[in-house]
Amino acid sequence: MADPSRRVVVTGMGALTPLGLTVDDYWTGLVEGCSGAATIESFDPEGLRTTFACELDGFDAEAHIDAKEARRMDPFTQYALVSAAQAVEDAGLDPESMSQEEKDRVGVIYGTGIGGMQVFRDQTEYFLENDEERTSPFFIPMLIPDIAAGQIAMAHDFRGPNHANISACATGNHNIGDACRLIREGDMDAAVCGGTDACVTRLGIAGFASMRALSTRNDDPKHASRPFDAHRDGFVMGEGAGALFLESLERARERGAPMYAEVEGIGMSADAHHLTAPDPEGGGVCLALERVLDNAGLTPEEVDYVNAHGTSTPLGDEAETQALKDVFGDHAYEFNVSSTKSMTGHLLGAAGAIEAIASIQAVRHNLVPPTINFEERDPECDLDYTFNEAEERTVDVALSNAFGFGGHNTSVAFRAFDG
Repeated sequence: MADPSRRVVVTGMGALTPLGLTVDDYWTGLVEGCSGAATIESFDPEGLRTTFACELDGFDAEAHIDAKEARRMDPFTQYALVSAAQAVEDAGLDPESMSQEEKDRVGVIYGTGIGGMQVFRDQTEYFLENDEERTSPFFIPMLIPDIAAGQIAMAHDFRGPNHANISACATGNHNIGDACRLIREGDMDAAVCGGTDACVTRLGIAGFASMRALSTRNDDPKHASRPFDAHRDGFVMGEGAGALFLESLERARERGAPMYAEVEGIGMSADAHHLTAPDPEGGGVCLALERVLDNAGLTPEEVDYVNAHGTSTPLGDEAETQALKDVFGDHAYEFNVSSTKSMTGHLLGAAGAIEAIASIQAVRHNLVPPTINFEERDPECDLDYTFNEAEERTVDVALSNAFGFGGHNTSVAFRAFDG
């Protein structure tokens, strides 16, 4: 039965990031201000405009997934499965010991910004060199963006609502928001939600570089991602996945689950402005911020921390700053802002998910991760961006912003769980 007042809590988290392959390692890297950027090793980047990225270090799919099954998955799906398994385990669940009735009430709302880019490249090359009859029968199932959600459900026998929001870099937040609403509406009691992407391929880097979206600091990758700095010149591509396990407060209490934070609400909007460039006035972002406050029942003054979208692009960082000032007024100068993309790079469809985890950790530990690589202030970016070092402060409420090509704007609110 629908109950809009039904409370939703985060009881499990999983993360594969360029700073580490667990939530703990990821958080440690953030707090210590580490950069995951380096010259690309997974292929030879010679000749590309940008030759570096934030890759996963040490990920071995076959350490987590049956070797035969892993070969039938694009990396984006492998990342999704592992992050989801971490979140389920972290929530203290053993699906094999759950009744079918329980599992029927667990959904998977999990997406990707782009999908099977690696398998698309490989199969296209093979097709052009051979013929249609020799194309892999797994090509389409490996490629399609919804397959990660399907694979997660099959791995755990979760038969609740199952779908994949695909909204570029806002993907993770849209999936978290949908999962929260479906739990509140009574369609399910719990869900795995989040996002994944694996676009550090030669084609992926070339495509984004041709748009002039990527930084070209090839001689200094670790200092390339510098959100809100006067000399920022584009984002750094990242890869990985993030997953949250959400459930109703009633269900979490019944089984004595850990409660990391409460999901207060989500705000969504569109810029309706340009294919890739943000609205320079930040109008769509303002709508998303106003809506998350309204949806969560928050006043502007209750917000302590904003994990910014902050990609390190000249236009985007300035527009987001302006939107924060327009919505929060003087209070925009009272809360902390930071962009963890300065350390992880931009994980596209996974960005919202791993940044939600960073926001939840900030709430749990009363510690704001930094925006690293700051050298010179941009006069248009004049908020407290927590430059270069983590900062201790009370964080009762955190917002996590994620915006995507196409003008998709989202912000999710998390609150410290108070019982």
